[in-house]
Amino acid sequence: MNDHVTISTFQLFGMFPDEPSARIYLEQRRWPNGPRCPVCKNSERITMREDGFYRCNACKEDFTVRTGTIFERSHVPLHKWLYAMYLLVTARKGISSLQLSKQIGVTQKTAWFLLHRLREACGNDLQKLRGTVEVDETYVGGKEANKHESRKLHMGRGAVGKTPVIGLRERGGRMVAYPVASVDAVNLRSAVYKYVEPGATIHTNEAQAYGELDGLFFRHEAVNHSLGEFVRGEVTVNGIESAWAVLKRGINGVYHHVSKKHIGRYVSEFTFRLNDGKVDRHTLNRIASLLTATVGRRLTYQGLTQ
Repeated sequence: MNDHVTISTFQLFGMFPDEPSARIYLEQRRWPNGPRCPVCKNSERITMREDGFYRCNACKEDFTVRTGTIFERSHVPLHKWLYAMYLLVTARKGISSLQLSKQIGVTQKTAWFLLHRLREACGNDLQKLRGTVEVDETYVGGKEANKHESRKLHMGRGAVGKTPVIGLRERGGRMVAYPVASVDAVNLRSAVYKYVEPGATIHTNEAQAYGELDGLFFRHEAVNHSLGEFVRGEVTVNGIESAWAVLKRGINGVYHHVSKKHIGRYVSEFTFRLNDGKVDRHTLNRIASLLTATVGRRLTYQGLTQ
């Protein structure tokens, strides 16, 4: 890794030692041309008040840089939020709530909620994939061998008790992934229509469900894994399979257990780090990408736990 694209924890603390310094940074990132009301979008009749509060004289609303973001109604100081974001984008396999709670001096419950709010922002990516796109599925969840006997399903091996996840990865580019109820032709076709530009080339394995992609607005090529074929010319799904390996190492090594209810956010965190957290991007640019994604997102504790 080049020294000029990363900053150390010590440097981060020097840049954002307290709440005011972090708030000013967030305001500059969110409002480069000055404060803008998140309610009526007015930017001309704004009065600055104390401690980062603003009054919109057009709609009479008070707001801060937290309003309308995942930071809204959080009592965690903004410099601690920034440090959590730093850890999320720089830790290749993620960070546990227990580790984060010790790092920023909050309870594990607070750290768990904070991380899920950040993961909620990580899913805020609407860009379509183009060129050559590898499509594949994986299954995420606890290993039967690691479960207590009372929790084992005794239904064989493989995907039993796990959540299916569909992934699409642009060759040399971005990736989209999310959990589904089942990996069938309908869900695969929907994924391609939603996330891939027409005219792209789709690479898959030989699974029968992928045959439904033939005849759509895409060129479809497949490798036959059952016959030992993993690469045929430029046709391969090795890129997305390597991404799955990193995802599973993170879930098994850092989080140990991920419930079906929350797995979508963990997958979003992983894909965000793969897409925007690349080590050749400056650390502050990676944090800035996550900050941009926080606007317009909201996750309450009640919504998270119910």
